[in-house]
Amino acid sequence: MQKITIAIESPDQPEVIALLEASDAYAAALYPAESNHMASIDSLMTPDVTFLVARLDGKICGCVGLFCKGQDWGEIKRMYVDDAARGLSLGKQLLSALEDQARDAKLDWVRLETGIHQPQAIGLYHRAGYVDIPPFGDYLPDPVSVFMEKRLS
Repeated sequence: MQKITIAIESPDQPEVIALLEASDAYAAALYPAESNHMASIDSLMTPDVTFLVARLDGKICGCVGLFCKGQDWGEIKRMYVDDAARGLSLGKQLLSALEDQARDAKLDWVRLETGIHQPQAIGLYHRAGYVDIPPFGDYLPDPVSVFMEKRLS
C-alpha cells in the first residue's frame, strides 16, 4: 500500500522546484502570460506563507501554499499535483490540510484564483464548499480566471 504524507516543508528543495516548474509549464500551456499569477519561490519563503508538501512513498508529488493576506483571510497559491500521482485524492487531501492550517492561524476565509481551463480544479473546490466570488485583493477581472472563497468559521 502506498503511503501518503502531507507536512509543512521548505519550497526551495530541488524536488519542489521541479514540481513548481511543471506547474508553470502546465499553466503556460493553458493561459496567456498575463493571466498566470504564479507565486515565486522567494514569495513562498516569506513568514506569512505556510507551504505544504505531499509525498507518496517519500517522493514529492504535490504542494500548496497558504498566504496569510489579512487578519481574517488567506489565499491558496501553487496548488499542484504531479501527473503521476493523479487519481489518489491528493488534491483533496492537500486542500483539507491547508484548511486545517488556516483554521490554526485563526483565519475565517480562504480565497483562490484558478483558471477556466482547469475543470478538475474547479470541481475539487466546489465539492469542498468553495463558492464563486468577484476578483479580490490585487486581482483584476480576467475572462480566464475564476475566483472562489470558503468560509471556515
